[in-house]
Amino acid sequence: MKTIRNRARERLPSVLLTLLSIVQALALEFLWSHVRDTDYLLVGSWTAILSWLQITASFISIVLIWLVYASNAMRFRWVPNTSDSVYPFIIGLLEFMLIENLGPDTIGLWLICLAVIFGSMVWISHMTMRRARLDGDNDEFFSQLAPATLRDFYPAIGIVGGFTLVGIQLEVSGSQGSIAMIAVVIANIVVIWQSFMTAHYWNRSVAGDAEPQPEPRPPDT
Repeated sequence: MKTIRNRARERLPSVLLTLLSIVQALALEFLWSHVRDTDYLLVGSWTAILSWLQITASFISIVLIWLVYASNAMRFRWVPNTSDSVYPFIIGLLEFMLIENLGPDTIGLWLICLAVIFGSMVWISHMTMRRARLDGDNDEFFSQLAPATLRDFYPAIGIVGGFTLVGIQLEVSGSQGSIAMIAVVIANIVVIWQSFMTAHYWNRSVAGDAEPQPEPRPPDT
């Protein structure tokens, strides 16, 4: 049994990243098809600006999902279970729903989908880090990082809750005005900030920084 566990641990990164890369490629193709087939994107208007900001946030979100998965798979080793192979399909389905709801007429649903994706990635990364903490090969990292408390989830809860509430409000009101624009701008800021922080802590981890800092990731318990 130990041999099987070790074999699964060693093969997980390549299997996981190969599976996710296929899903991400399909999502990017779907996003490109939307851009190519939407005529009003080339018209100088409030609607076009709002839509381009949605597209930008969606693209960055797809890249961010890859960064989170790749950084965890390459930094840590853990014994996988069935859910590790299922999560990429769930994320892919959510990405397709996000892209399907691009456009000013469905901006409320788009924000709700973005909130669900953000929350799902928090949960997936959280479960990954919990299992990785149990593996002795990761002690060099986890010995410098205390187990998380509920307080560590407050920023993610705030982001998910905020996007969801605003999305519901926009969907009910049908507004495409300033509130919608502010919400989409904030969405871009959030995903850009999270991308930079993910890259920063990846660089710090592989550089072997001796001074531990709290990591902006879904913490483990």
